[in-house]
Amino acid sequence: MLEPSSQYKRGLKQAVDWRIVIYYLILVFIGWINIYASIHSSEPASIFDWTARSGKQFIWILTSLGLAALILFVLNPRLWEVISIPSYVFVVALLVLVIFVSRDVKGSHSWFEFGPIKFQPAEISKITTSLLLAATMSKPNFKIGKAKDFLTVALIIGLPMLTIVAESETGSALVYVGFLFVLYREGLTGWLIAIAGMCILLFILTLTASSYTSILVLAGIVTLAYFLQTSRFGTWIKRCGLPLLFFAFLPRIWTWLCEWLVPGGAALGSVDPSVAEAITLAAGKWTMLLKFKPIYLMLAVCACAIPICMVRAYRDKHIYLWAAIGAFLLGTLLTFSTEFLFNDVLQDHQRARIEVLLGMKEDLAGVGYNVNQSKIAIGSGGLFGKGFLQGTQTTYGFVPEQSTDFIFCTVGEEWGFVGCAVVILLYVLLISRIIADAEKSRESFTRIYGYCVASCIFMHLFINVGMTIGLMPVIGIPLPLLSYGGSSLWAFTILIFIFVALDRQEKKYF
Repeated sequence: MLEPSSQYKRGLKQAVDWRIVIYYLILVFIGWINIYASIHSSEPASIFDWTARSGKQFIWILTSLGLAALILFVLNPRLWEVISIPSYVFVVALLVLVIFVSRDVKGSHSWFEFGPIKFQPAEISKITTSLLLAATMSKPNFKIGKAKDFLTVALIIGLPMLTIVAESETGSALVYVGFLFVLYREGLTGWLIAIAGMCILLFILTLTASSYTSILVLAGIVTLAYFLQTSRFGTWIKRCGLPLLFFAFLPRIWTWLCEWLVPGGAALGSVDPSVAEAITLAAGKWTMLLKFKPIYLMLAVCACAIPICMVRAYRDKHIYLWAAIGAFLLGTLLTFSTEFLFNDVLQDHQRARIEVLLGMKEDLAGVGYNVNQSKIAIGSGGLFGKGFLQGTQTTYGFVPEQSTDFIFCTVGEEWGFVGCAVVILLYVLLISRIIADAEKSRESFTRIYGYCVASCIFMHLFINVGMTIGLMPVIGIPLPLLSYGGSSLWAFTILIFIFVALDRQEKKYF
């Protein structure tokens, strides 16, 4: 066996992926100067003034660099797998405790306060969840397709997620959906991600259109997926396509018929009075029929078709047909539960933000104010922006929370489309590099953890940028490494540099 000294094939320069470190440093620097830009008109002018947010962020940056150095050069990378279980349990306990001991901050109970220092355990929970996921899924006999292993992983993700929801931190909880990409990489069927997307689509369609439209779309997608899986697209057109087309036009046909039959309808105004009177008398006999709605006919057809399909699936032992039946039944249940979930489960401010986002109502002076001002700021930046410290929306404080959740609109106003593109490109490069290193890893723990890191960064980026340009509801989630806040910066620094350390450990002994 070789001596330890002779096993080192690579030194510090070759072992560390410095591109990840460089992307990290550039994003942190961009965040710092934009935090200063967002508050320079209302707080002390110096970017280093520690009483202002820019000065405090500089202190957080220095401490984060210290944490990064500690993780990368001092701590043994093997430590993270060893402490994955106790650290996870400890952080979940903090998530529960903070609900009872924290004060209400805009409806949320998620911050520990120690004098001037505030700490949000939800930020750290992403790290501990990632570590425990990597430790669990890297075990030799683990298979995501086994029910026991899948339920274990679901519990690891679901426990902190549900606890964070109980804190009314919906944005932080939504980040956990990104772990589905990790599970998919490790062998989970892509249908689970498709089902999650379908649930969101049905929820939106039911709110913005109707239950009838949702069920029609659900039936179309489920049947199409089934027949495509069995390579019988032509059969789908004959058996399902034409009936679905009929049901698509049925509401309009039924509306026209009702208008013609009901007294006072549009059709009656254009006929002879004596004929109209005769039609009115005849319409009285149709009273019960006119109370019938197209959705009743659709559900009646489904109620007849589903038992027939179940008998066929049982007879032929057709698993795909069973899956299609189950998906349709669950989708229908979700459709008719949407109203209850929206009105009785979501809080008032959450409902209001969703209504504004989906165009169900316009409230530019209320819940839609932040997004409207953010879009004005980004749009006013044009191609190259107004210049550093020259943004009027930024200077005069039109956008609330501009140094935290809406920091991206500062970039858009002062650096323009080019600045926004550069920032997004840096995130893409960072995520891509992490995934590339994860794929090259010889150890499954490092690979899985790397995908967890990439998923967390991606979800934060997707939700935050979507929120500032009006494509996502305002749910209070920071932009990684750019937004003001020590908890967020520390969490993402630890999250990223644990992976860099794990990756370096492997490359040292190549």
